[in-house]
Amino acid sequence: MKLTVNGIEALDEAAEKILNYAEDESFFIFEGDMGAGKTTLVKALAKAMGVEEVVSSPTFSIVNEYHANGHIIYHFDFYRIKNLQEAYDIGYEEYFYSGNTCFIEWPEKIEGLLPEHYLKIRIETLNENDRLLSISKI
Repeated sequence: MKLTVNGIEALDEAAEKILNYAEDESFFIFEGDMGAGKTTLVKALAKAMGVEEVVSSPTFSIVNEYHANGHIIYHFDFYRIKNLQEAYDIGYEEYFYSGNTCFIEWPEKIEGLLPEHYLKIRIETLNENDRLLSISKI
């Protein structure tokens, strides 16, 4: 599935479409260049799922936890990890295989640890405001 998002005001609608497409998938990976809007899209998805807390990038903490409608959402940013051992050190398995929703930024840093099935969202910058989202089930 491909979605063109024309400006930040179109993100809420895009988030709803992504969640509908995902169906029962709870593991999402986000690919895109620095500044493409990965965290911004995660914020929109979390909002669409009912998160009322402030959603921010877990760049330094590696993982943030949010709660919505009785569900737990884990938001990871693996940009700063230097090796897979750091993912093991935070106990990634407990998060990834918990059955809770996981949003993963910079999945290429932990590629060998990804589960067998997930939703992949590739964000391409078209211009300053617009993005092309390529969404596929793996």
